[in-house]
Amino acid sequence: MSRHDDPYCLRSRLSWRLLALQAALLLALVAVVVGALCASGFVLAERDEDRVIDVVQRALARNADGEPTLRSTPDLKQLRAETPDLWFLVRDRQGHSLAEGAVPAEFAAIGGGLDQISQARLGWQMFEDDPRKPAARLKRVDTDAGNVQIITATQGRLTGAKALLMTSLAFLGIALPGLLVMGTATFIATPMIVQRAFRGLDATANQARRIDIHQRGARLSVERIPLEVVPLVTAVNDALARLDQGYARHKRFVADAAHELRTPIAILNTRLESLPSGPDKTRLLEDAARLATLAEQLLDIQRLDRCDHPFSRVDLVAIAQSAAADLAPLAIAAGYELALDALATSIETIGDAAALERALTNLVQNAIQHGPRRGTIGIRVSKPASIEVTDEGTGIPADQREQIFEPFYRLTPLDRGAGLGLNMVREIVLLHGGQVSVTDNADGGTCFRMTLRPSPQI
Repeated sequence: MSRHDDPYCLRSRLSWRLLALQAALLLALVAVVVGALCASGFVLAERDEDRVIDVVQRALARNADGEPTLRSTPDLKQLRAETPDLWFLVRDRQGHSLAEGAVPAEFAAIGGGLDQISQARLGWQMFEDDPRKPAARLKRVDTDAGNVQIITATQGRLTGAKALLMTSLAFLGIALPGLLVMGTATFIATPMIVQRAFRGLDATANQARRIDIHQRGARLSVERIPLEVVPLVTAVNDALARLDQGYARHKRFVADAAHELRTPIAILNTRLESLPSGPDKTRLLEDAARLATLAEQLLDIQRLDRCDHPFSRVDLVAIAQSAAADLAPLAIAAGYELALDALATSIETIGDAAALERALTNLVQNAIQHGPRRGTIGIRVSKPASIEVTDEGTGIPADQREQIFEPFYRLTPLDRGAGLGLNMVREIVLLHGGQVSVTDNADGGTCFRMTLRPSPQI
């Protein structure tokens, strides 16, 4: 699975993408505003207000008479060539001055009154003068001619490096604080908005967690969830509907098959009864009895699953007595003794008597078929509501005690059973809200225990 296929946090991804969008929009807004100001004349995009001062500062010197003069530097030549309207005024502290170009009268005599000012920007009155007139820049700098005051127009072509630096500083000074504020608001507000928007989806997820195989017809709610998630929830509901239909078809097939098996099993029992007595007849009768019990258990599971017959109070002692009476001839014919031990005259649970009796019958038949054909098979009923079936066989390995309840699992490949009996027992017990387990018998062999819910006291 690639990194992009891994689950991701919607809150985090949405926050970062919103922040990126805000940064792009803010950058575009700054570009539009700067472009509009440039087009209107309020911003001289290609002018550098300190370019003239920097060039004059490097070119300034003094002649033999102590007067300020200009050296013919390459920068000064280039500045004069690219700025036809170049003008500037230089004054030192001794009162000497140097001028070039047409110095506006408004700035010609202003320097003397600003001797104590290190730098200033001198502009025009907005809306009453031509905004395209270049403003003046005053700055006191150190040169080879000493400390002088330079007044010039804010003109001179802006170099690429300086333009990049100024643009970066403008963006950092204007856009970055705004982006910081918007980013903080985004990272605080986005998780709250997402959490509130998906609050209904959390309830739908809780509904999905409660769905199990015995809860058919359940559907996820589409109330209070975002419209973008509704198709997903609808698709899940459609899948649940298809599963319900498939499960119903499967259950109908199993129930029909169990019904159809009743007649051939009854015919088989009749024909087996007419055979002469012997070990083969005994084993065949055991197998036929197990088939009959399995068929009835399948019908019990279908009936209980449909809740055709609500549970009622059931006496486990009476169930054990009935199963012992029915199976005693089969157990004795196979070489066993069948013992019933009830610790009370009546131990009740809530359930279906026929289904529980057939589950107990299956456990006893399992002991008869897989036992050593000797010893005692015991049925023990104890409080609060459990039934145990014990034998004196070789036992079941600990690493296979969970697997034997799976359908079609057999301890040995040559086992005559189909591997369904114990699975049917577990299904019946689970439908009653109980559990079935297997342990070692205290006297050797195996102990199967069905633990059910005790009947509430009236």
